[in-house]
Amino acid sequence: MPDAKKIVVIGAGVAGLTSALQLSKNGYDVTVVAKFMPGDYDIEYTSPWAGANWMSFVKDNERLANYDRITYGVFQKLIKECPDAGIWPQRCITYVRPEDLNKKSDLLGGLLDARPWFADLVENFTMLDSSTVPKGYSQGIAYDSVCINVQVYLPWLQSQCLANGVKLKAVTLKHIKEAVNLHWSGHKAELVVNCTGLFASRLGGVMDSKMYPGRGQTVLVRNHAPAMYNVSGTADGEDELTYIMSRPGGGTILGGCYQKGNWNGAVDPNLAERIIKRSLELCPELEKEFPLDIVRHNVGLRPSREGGPRVELEELDGVGKVVHNYGAGGAGYQSSYGMADHVVELVELAFKER
Repeated sequence: MPDAKKIVVIGAGVAGLTSALQLSKNGYDVTVVAKFMPGDYDIEYTSPWAGANWMSFVKDNERLANYDRITYGVFQKLIKECPDAGIWPQRCITYVRPEDLNKKSDLLGGLLDARPWFADLVENFTMLDSSTVPKGYSQGIAYDSVCINVQVYLPWLQSQCLANGVKLKAVTLKHIKEAVNLHWSGHKAELVVNCTGLFASRLGGVMDSKMYPGRGQTVLVRNHAPAMYNVSGTADGEDELTYIMSRPGGGTILGGCYQKGNWNGAVDPNLAERIIKRSLELCPELEKEFPLDIVRHNVGLRPSREGGPRVELEELDGVGKVVHNYGAGGAGYQSSYGMADHVVELVELAFKER
């Protein structure tokens, strides 16, 4: 691609790899540089610790809804065309407790609406009333969604990038300006895409003070659940959650929590016990075939940002044009293709402005 515009993407999580893939499909010559790559496990590398699924909690924000809308369509296509991607269809069910009716939730947002924004997007959307939800709940919703095995999907995404000519480099950066000289060709990058997640708070030249961790903790078990479940709240505190996701290829994720500003990567055993207790109360079918069989405990730090994700074009001294794509919080997978498509639009705009 001698005449293709040269771009360096910083970050090899779901945001960075998806951005790189979409850019490469649009004819750009892309190099991904990152400290961590698929297959690595580190508390600083968020994407391998995700659930993950599509369960949009957007409320009154068309930009964010469009990110999720685009991604839902791509995931549905991947289910049919790429069985090796680690994505499979699952029924998603949300139950709402009486005390959470009409309650504003910063975590669950529009997911608690009787008819959320995506009701006409997803397949087989159903509103559940008091006669069709378990005892202790007032209402709910059910719809066809997807669950993602991130241990399969991330390497698959990396392989798609490589197949499209993207080059990868394992590099640790201290300042964003270093990326300009890291294109595989040896020539300077004509544009940098910043997909550094939480590291955007510490990367020289960016230092985004709006970034903060949303600590999550889950339990991976070998047992199977008949659907994905989510509950509007718990009796164990505002920052604790209850959700269940059975992954393609086996194993089920039990969650969880969203602890704002907590950087602790260690497993909290008491929280793990509460997660297990709530999960079994919600879905006794987990132990239908055999007692709960724990594989491991997980802790991840969601790359959250005050005011929402940053997807924008900026001019930086010593770097030139930069497109930022970070801060999706817990929506990293379910918004990934929509955000990456926005990146492509901004890149095209940047080159038109020159």
